[in-house]
This record gives sequence, structure tokens and C-alpha cells, in this order.
Amino acid sequence: MISRRSMLSGTAALLTAPLVSHRAMSSDAPVEALVAAPARVQIAPEGYPQTEVWSYGGTVPGAEIRARQGDRLRRRLVNSLSEPTSVHWHGIRIDNAMDGVPGVTQKAVPPGGTFLCDFDLPDAGTYWYHSHNQSYEQVARGLQGPLIIEEADGPDVDREEVLVLDDFRLDPETGGIVGFANMHDFSHGGRIGNIAVTNGVFNKTLAVKQNERLRLRLINSANARIFDLRLQGLTGWIVALDGMPLERPQPVPDRLLLAPAQRADLIVDVTAEDGGEAHLVRFDREEAFSQVLFDVKGRASTATRPAPAALPPNPDMAITGLHDALQSTLRMEGGAMRGFQSARMDGREVGFREAAQAMNFWALNGVVGMPDAPLLTADRGQTVRVAMQNDTAFPHGMHLHGHHFREVLADGSLGPMRDTLLMFADERREIAFVAHNPGDWVFHCHMLSHAASGMMTRIKVLA
Repeated sequence: MISRRSMLSGTAALLTAPLVSHRAMSSDAPVEALVAAPARVQIAPEGYPQTEVWSYGGTVPGAEIRARQGDRLRRRLVNSLSEPTSVHWHGIRIDNAMDGVPGVTQKAVPPGGTFLCDFDLPDAGTYWYHSHNQSYEQVARGLQGPLIIEEADGPDVDREEVLVLDDFRLDPETGGIVGFANMHDFSHGGRIGNIAVTNGVFNKTLAVKQNERLRLRLINSANARIFDLRLQGLTGWIVALDGMPLERPQPVPDRLLLAPAQRADLIVDVTAEDGGEAHLVRFDREEAFSQVLFDVKGRASTATRPAPAALPPNPDMAITGLHDALQSTLRMEGGAMRGFQSARMDGREVGFREAAQAMNFWALNGVVGMPDAPLLTADRGQTVRVAMQNDTAFPHGMHLHGHHFREVLADGSLGPMRDTLLMFADERREIAFVAHNPGDWVFHCHMLSHAASGMMTRIKVLA
């Protein structure tokens, strides 16, 4: 049976704010501010205290930014927080100077400071934006929001819903967000919240009609939670992953996993009866919860429709030159239960115990944290293959900035384009991409406490 109950008790349990659309401005229009500031919102159910958050625009998630493919996006980040911050435009194939990574592409924006974000939008799709400074805490406090880039010709649907899936770790007595940096989260699976939400709302409900066709844009903005999802009372197809259209829509599998930072665009038909319910179901420790309830009242039509057509492809989605590609490897080590024998940290070799005392638990290719030399250096336009091995006891969502990649499958074929790949313990996977975007690009685990405690590297693409 699907449960809609909260499990808030003590300091651990389960628990997403309305979206506000903004059309991207033309380059000669005044630049709209994107203000990062404290706010108070109701995350826990009514009857619990409000929660103090850090937010873009006063809501969690932050205000939806919506533009059209080919537009130029301009926003002035205004830091009204008490500490430095930045904004990363996740999944956009963006100019390197706009990527928002302190220490790599820019300096962090100090309290009271501003930064002009100004870049083209070459790809349609479902993306998001979030802090990339102390992100394990700043994103957990609420600094994230959806970024929707519309196709010139959208799919034939009755309407769309942007669903930002997240979790928070709340103190049920005060409503405060707690537990940002502790050894358990950093060394184990990451920071899992005790309340799962959709668009900032616990027990999110949407009114629908039988046989209504919806486009659901799913975004996992959680720090570490892998959302294990099912459809009930809905029949659907995946039409895009991480913003990139599939060549052919694929039926939604019985189990749809979304790692932190991953997105999926679904087209679904409401098959539940008039007066009934449909659900986006979340499984957690083998128990089913309603992540989103669809309240079915009335009929949109008397018959279902045929399967949807594919979305139009984005430019430069092909990956060629696999046989003479630049080859690289990425080995993941560390964490609780396995650790590592030794790794390079702060310019010298250390054992796992010493690294752990400095709150560093993970290594990539034997290096803790950002290395002095990039993982690889590629010429612009060169095809790259990276073989990745997860030698840890935990899953990792590996995210490459500035590019999308395809997985090289066992039979030599290529999987769908993604910007984040979920790798479970002891898995070996290989990705391939064309290094089309010059600059230094971060490659890290998007379980954000893992990135903060060692799992971060970079690639260099020459101009």
C-alpha cells in the first residue's frame, strides 16, 4: 500500500515551493537579479514550524527560469548571504567562464557582491541551477532551482509539470535544517534528509483528468538521495534524460532511478479512473510512498492516444571517432568499510586514517580532492573515452561539467546522452564524449558530501 504519511520523529525521518516563471531577457534589456538570501518557508507539514532556508527568490526550490532554445540568458547573481556563494548552471553546455565553480572558473561571490551570468542556450531540455560553493551545505539549505529551455516545437501534451524532487534534514522541534558536515555522511552514502518533498511541498497533490497527457520534467536536486520511482495509474514514456532527447521514446521501466542531479522528461497518460488516484511512487527501504498524488477528476477524452513522437534532437549529439579516441581511466576509492591504502593529499602521500582526520574520505585516481594536473587534456573536437571503476562500497553520481557523454555499452553501442552517471559499488562503466567546449571542467561525484571530502577532479579542453 502506498503511504502518504510523514515519518518525522526525533532528528531523522521523511519528508518540494511553487515555481515562478521568468522569460529570459534580450541582451539589451535590463538584467534581472537572481538574489541568494535567507527566507522562511513551510517545508514540513502544517503544524510544524517553518524552516529558515537560503533561497533564490524567497522560495524552495528557487524561482523557475524559463527560456527558449537559442535565447541568451542574463541574470545578475546578488549575494545577500553571510558567506560567499556562486551559481552553477547544471547541464548547460556553457561558456567556461559562466560555469560557476570557485577556484576553477571564477572566484566565489562575496557577501554583498554580484556576478553577471550571461550565456547562450544552445540546447532545449530540463536543467537546473544551484550553488557550487560549499555546495554540500548551501544546496542543502535550498540554493537550487529549475531551468527549463523550451523547444521551438514542443510535444503534443495537454500540459506540463516541473517536479523538483528533494529532501531536507529537519529538526522536528524547531523546523531548522541540521547536520551539514559529519563523518558519517561524508564517509558513507552522503547526506540523506528525513523528509522528501516535491517542489518544496510534502505530500504534493496535482489535479488531473483521466486520459490527460502530461509532460513531467523530473529533477533530482537532493544532496545524496537516489530516487527510486514507479508510476501507478499512469502510463508513460521517457523522452529525454539529463535534458537530451532520446532518439525514440522508451516506455518508463518498472523501476526508474534518478541519482542526485539527474533529470528525466516523461510523457504520461493518466489511466486511473475518474474519481481515483494516480501516483508517482517513491520506494524507500522497500516501502512505497506517494511522492506526487494525481487526483483524477473528470475526463480529458474518452480514448488514449498513440505513443508520443520523439523530441527534436539538440545540436551536436553524435559521438564519433571512438576507435582513435583519447583514453583515460578514473578509479574511485575510499569511504567507510573499504578506505584506501594511501592517496595524495595536499602534495604528499597519506594513509586513510590521516585523510579521515581531515574529513577527507575519498580519492579519485589516488588523489584526494582537486589534483594539480587535470585527469586528461584534450584538443578541442577530440573524442575522449573514460573507463571508470567504482572500488568503493557506495554508489556515486559522477557529473561532468560543460559536456554531455554517452555510455559505451558492452556490445560497443552507445547509451543515451547524459551529464551524470550513477555507478554502484564495484561497477565498471565507460563513457565517451566529444571535447567541444574549451576550458577547465570539473568532474565530480554529485553526492555533494563526497565531492567535499575528496571526489573531485577536472578535465582540460584546449582552445
